[in-house]
Amino acid sequence: MATQEPSPPSSMESNKPGFPKKILGNKLEDKHLCNCCHNILRRPFQAQCGHRFCSYCFNRTVSNGPQKCSACIKEEIFEDPTSILKQGCAFPDNAVRREVENLSAICINENCTWKGSIKEYELNHEGKCEFMIIPCPSCKERIRFNEQERHNERECPERTLNCKYCKEPFHFKNIKAHDEICPKYPMICEGCAKKKIPREKYVDHIKFCSKFRTPCRFHVVGCDMSVEKEKIHDHERAYAYEHLNLLLHYIMGMKVSMEGLQPQGLEIAGHKLVELQQSLRELEARVSQLSTTSSGPPVQGAAAAAAASSSSSSSGPPGPPASAPLPPPPTLAPTLSVSTSFTPLPSSVGAALELQLHSEKTKVVELGRRCTELEVKSGTFENVVCVLNREVERFATTMEASNRQHKLDQDKIEALSNKVRQLERTVGLKDLTVAEMEGRLREMSATTFDGVFVWRISDFAKKRQDAIAGRAPAMFSPAFYTSKYGYKMCLRIYLNGDGTGRGSHLSLFFVVMRGLSDALLKWPFNQKVTLMLLDQSNREHIIDAFRPDVTSSSFQRPVSEMNIASGCPLFCPLSKLDAKNSYIRDDTIFIKAIVDLTGL
Repeated sequence: MATQEPSPPSSMESNKPGFPKKILGNKLEDKHLCNCCHNILRRPFQAQCGHRFCSYCFNRTVSNGPQKCSACIKEEIFEDPTSILKQGCAFPDNAVRREVENLSAICINENCTWKGSIKEYELNHEGKCEFMIIPCPSCKERIRFNEQERHNERECPERTLNCKYCKEPFHFKNIKAHDEICPKYPMICEGCAKKKIPREKYVDHIKFCSKFRTPCRFHVVGCDMSVEKEKIHDHERAYAYEHLNLLLHYIMGMKVSMEGLQPQGLEIAGHKLVELQQSLRELEARVSQLSTTSSGPPVQGAAAAAAASSSSSSSGPPGPPASAPLPPPPTLAPTLSVSTSFTPLPSSVGAALELQLHSEKTKVVELGRRCTELEVKSGTFENVVCVLNREVERFATTMEASNRQHKLDQDKIEALSNKVRQLERTVGLKDLTVAEMEGRLREMSATTFDGVFVWRISDFAKKRQDAIAGRAPAMFSPAFYTSKYGYKMCLRIYLNGDGTGRGSHLSLFFVVMRGLSDALLKWPFNQKVTLMLLDQSNREHIIDAFRPDVTSSSFQRPVSEMNIASGCPLFCPLSKLDAKNSYIRDDTIFIKAIVDLTGL
């Protein structure tokens, strides 16, 4: 039989300063105080000058070389070299040490009722008090020592959990972020409502799901409906008119954008028409000027010749171009009359001018015709633009209504999402409560009240691997009792060993727990305990028994949930379990505990 108790510190341990003054249960004397830290002496050393220091304080003071004694200076009794502190000038003051260790002490932690001597405080209580406040190594929250295990398992926001879907570890505070990226997280198809689809297979599922809603193929021209894949052809047949109307508007918009330069063409044509009209007026002015400079019959002859020339030019070949220079007048003979000699000049000039005028009029008529056509086209396009403007306004009104409805839908979705998240949190809390209730129900179903308890441990290989890896080194059994109002007890097993048996033996311990009827029972616990690893062939059980050490704190009345475990660190060699044996069958072992009820 072995008890899990810490070994006492060595007599020369000097890695701590003095004890705090608050632990002293009686009057404090100055001779028991360290002259450096001013706390109660721990491993006192006395210097040559007669002042006492903790071993830790003295070594720290002289670690940087010889120092002057601050107490001698304060008391104005400094003497050189007696008051110089240095290595080797002080000796352990064992007499004062014994005095200090025999002083009565109390625990300074709130709600702790421990009392004893300073020696007992240092050996058994300092740094082990269940009410001691310590920082959590992960989240730095200050917690009680006896609540550390529960805090690490249930409350610490920095604790590590394993995803129940992909088995990957993550911090508790990142649980929602992990759910958003977990490849095994179960998804629900929005189309067929199939559940528990792993996220990594969700994309492949919706590719072939006939119930999944996809955008209409005409969404590029304005159709905003989403249709199930198996009904997409029915939708296109039912909404063929609407799709063609949307397509027409889309094409008309493209046409307008392509013909955006048409007004500039009309403006250019107008400028050319003005220039031609100005040129025509100049030609008419020149013809009038030439007509006024001519007089009498020659003018009439010239007009008749011009008329004849004009009529002949309409049927015969065209005359010279308007830009050709006029022919020089012929030389007049003195013997000829004036009318006879002047007639050819007006005839040729008038013919040229009439031909040029006719050409310019023809161009003006052609330009007028083209302008008329352009005006007709411009009016047509203006009508189209008006129709398109009305369609755009109607579409803008529809879009504005759709945006308002979309915003309302978004607000409703956000409210529903918040409600879903709240329900998820509520379901999570309910799941935790149900899990705790199931655990309590299992414990109650396994509880016995006759001092005999059989503990069935299944999945032995996996749990042992967890113990070897350090994930779950120890396991507690459900509680059992000596009677309905008797002692409450449980077992604690280390599948990879503990203490001296780590890695070589299976360690099994007996634990006394705090019960509701402890005030009616006799303390310390003094009943014989027998621990057994059952041979499932009923041939050779592994048995170890012990009677409690009544002086051990393991068997006193519990002040917390359970006392320190006590039992057998070398209960069963692991080599016996690794070899072929009848202790493990179907990956299950059975542990039996028998508490002798004699005297109860």
